[in-house]
Amino acid sequence: MRAPRRSLLLAGMAATLAAPRIAAAQGQWPGDRPIQIIVPFPPGGGTDINLRAMTSHFQRHLPGSRFVIVNRGGAGGEIGYTAMATAAPDGYTIGTVITPSLQTITIERQPRYTLDDFAYLGTIVEDPGGLHVAADSPMRSVADLVAHARANPGAVAVGTAGIGSDDHLLMIGLARAADIRLNHIPFAGQAPTVTALIAGHIQVASMNMGESVGLIRDGRIRPLASAGPQRFSLTPDVPTFREAGFPLDTGVVRSLVTPAATPAPILRRLEETIAATMRDAAWIAEAEKLFIPLQYRTPRETRDIVFREADALRGVWQQQPWRDS
Repeated sequence: MRAPRRSLLLAGMAATLAAPRIAAAQGQWPGDRPIQIIVPFPPGGGTDINLRAMTSHFQRHLPGSRFVIVNRGGAGGEIGYTAMATAAPDGYTIGTVITPSLQTITIERQPRYTLDDFAYLGTIVEDPGGLHVAADSPMRSVADLVAHARANPGAVAVGTAGIGSDDHLLMIGLARAADIRLNHIPFAGQAPTVTALIAGHIQVASMNMGESVGLIRDGRIRPLASAGPQRFSLTPDVPTFREAGFPLDTGVVRSLVTPAATPAPILRRLEETIAATMRDAAWIAEAEKLFIPLQYRTPRETRDIVFREADALRGVWQQQPWRDS
């Protein structure tokens, strides 16, 4: 059935009138509205500290902008990731995603987002994983942990930032490589994991090395080993798992994204802002003081990392779902 001619004319006029407004909005961006940065974890963790410190530098490289942090924690990051993917693609919402949790969620369940729902703006951090104990723990090395776990199967409680997180995958990797059984205790981020470790509620915490440097230097926790092919630059005295006979290379990649349908001119300005910030000597100096291991990668490189890791993680899941470990 054909629509009345008057209806067609009105629809055409509405579209014609809307086009200039959309173009004008893009031209005025960022305008007076704040750009929110979604952090998919509670306040106080490494990701939250990282992004809060970066906002003033973003603002210097995007004149007229104002950035605000919005914490959307829960479900191992899924709530925040979903909020990023489903936000209006107008340049006023960006977010930080974490490899591997971004991918593991899509493998173990069916969230309201896919990896193609994001435009990848660039990588800002790469941080290896590590296992840590309380300062007064009798365990002094990975060998001590393995021996204790073998003598007490399933009794060693290991805290992580959640099921399918890089912390969890590191724990699983050691358990499989050493043929030991560990008791996984997931928390909603790093801060409660540290609290539980220091209070003695868990015996081991699996956390990223950069996030742990301050606690290590304050003598509040003690690292057993770090992941990766070589020792972490900020903790050169800490041996790698490889040195203990377990070549584990698990860590976190922090990247920034925005909804995939965001207009190209806005995408370019966001990409340029992030790249300029990552070259900024003032930000580099501040990151060093905060023990943030910066690593910039381009939007294309970031997307490649996300999809390559997703393929690798599907292989891990097919061998044994991490949800069961």
